[in-house]
Amino acid sequence: MEIPVADGTIRGYLAEPHRDVSGAPPWPGVVVIHDAVGLTEDARNITDRFATAGYLALAPDLYSRGGFFRCVKTVFRELATAQGQSFADISAARRLLAERADCTGKVGVVGFCMGGGFALVAATQGFDASAPYYGGLPKDLSILDEACPIVASFGKRDRMLAGTARKLEQELTDRGIPHDIKEYPGAGHSFANQFPIAPLNMLARYAGIGYHRESSEDAWRRVFTFFAKHLR
Repeated sequence: MEIPVADGTIRGYLAEPHRDVSGAPPWPGVVVIHDAVGLTEDARNITDRFATAGYLALAPDLYSRGGFFRCVKTVFRELATAQGQSFADISAARRLLAERADCTGKVGVVGFCMGGGFALVAATQGFDASAPYYGGLPKDLSILDEACPIVASFGKRDRMLAGTARKLEQELTDRGIPHDIKEYPGAGHSFANQFPIAPLNMLARYAGIGYHRESSEDAWRRVFTFFAKHLR
């Protein structure tokens, strides 16, 4: 679908709950923020899983304005500064869901890798709950002062984010923000993502990155429990 934004529209992927399973609307919403690879089949599958669980789920394509190679540097720069067009696009996706007649008005945000970093910052931008997966902390931690409830998941074997789970736990505890932070001992980076290309999966596992089913399924359970409490 197309998502209206300040300078026109961006691409997005919308997944709606099945009424036979989830009952009649309205439903709470979830904005799904993709990883650095983009709005892939994996990102769409994740969006579909939220819809299956009874959430109106929307994944905005943050690379809409020129594709991966043109946009990736800009998007990462905006993440580093915690401001810019990408955050405006995420907010536009939230508004679109919240204003729909089939949405309750409660909207959460979830993000993976790069998207996890966006989800942490977006926790301070009008969402009702945030679920960052292996996302880096913002440079200015003071922006967490007004954060919504956060359920975050990390892999202990993720060398890029060593100590991040412990740091985030302390920052949220100090601020009195409801949270559920867990670091999975058997998992590395991207443990909840499944790459569709077999050689890429093999390379990722060699680098200590990639899908870890046990950790991923436990994280899904925690996120659904947390979102049920804060969005329903």
